[in-house]
Amino acid sequence: MGKQHNKIIKRSRRKQYLKRKKDQVKATIAQKKSAPAKKTAKKAAKKAVKKAAVKKVAKKAAKKTTAKKAVKKTAKKAAKKAAPKKDDK
Repeated sequence: MGKQHNKIIKRSRRKQYLKRKKDQVKATIAQKKSAPAKKTAKKAAKKAVKKAAVKKVAKKAAKKTTAKKAVKKTAKKAAKKAAPKKDDK
């Protein structure tokens, strides 16, 4: 008789174990569903930061090139004024 009693205990413990595992699986599924939203938010934030950095670098480069062009123009004008005029006769 003792073995039959053990079977009943085993069955009830097995049911409890399976229930716990089932709940655990449900929790992980719910967590996975929320995780992609977080990942996409993180990716979007990273992209925004990268874009901002690229824009900042591009802006600096544009300022440098315009400054260089302006310096070249003024240098050319100064060179023309300083150079003596040639007479073609």
